[in-house]
Amino acid sequence: MTKSGKCIVICAGDFTPLEIKQKEGDFVIAVDGGYLYSKLLNITPDLIVGDFDSVSEAEKEELSGIKETDRKRIVELNPCKDDTDTLAALRIGLEKGYRNFHIYGAMGGRLEHTIANIQCLHFLKNNGAKGYIMDESCMMTLIQNETVTFHKEMEGFLSLFSLNEKAKGVTITNMKYPLDKAEVTNDFPIGISNEFVGEAGVVTVEEGTLLAVVRWL
Repeated sequence: MTKSGKCIVICAGDFTPLEIKQKEGDFVIAVDGGYLYSKLLNITPDLIVGDFDSVSEAEKEELSGIKETDRKRIVELNPCKDDTDTLAALRIGLEKGYRNFHIYGAMGGRLEHTIANIQCLHFLKNNGAKGYIMDESCMMTLIQNETVTFHKEMEGFLSLFSLNEKAKGVTITNMKYPLDKAEVTNDFPIGISNEFVGEAGVVTVEEGTLLAVVRWL
């Protein structure tokens, strides 16, 4: 059964304290060291997932206490696994019926983890869900065989990168640099640093997948 709320996933990458808006029906998963970030934000996770290789000894003791009193809130993963901790958390969110994922603390730090988390956006898209990687200064999501409209109030820059060899039929309207049924390839960054202009920017991809990076002013 699809849930109407969103799944908020707090990871262990670079993190600047910011407001994470929760509504009734939302489900919060802290991923490994993301448990510390959830504490800093005074957010009580519904679930804590990880192999806990990036938490301090004091936090491990806290997690052990939670496990004793509320075992269902802790999902301890084997360090020797195929899934990253984040991907394991997303799988759980999907199993619980969530199709809208807001992911925090998923950039910076180790570059390979940032790239892995972008691949996780692709995993969500391929499983019928929408994923957004969020931080204080930017947001990342995927546009795949669809049209996406950005609010006219948005300010800043929009960059688009093809995750396929080619993304076909790419049209951009109501932005500083328009495109009309263009072909965007993965070896030429033509989509970098477009600008919002006070109108509802629209991006269409007829065939393929674009990584959309919005950087706020």
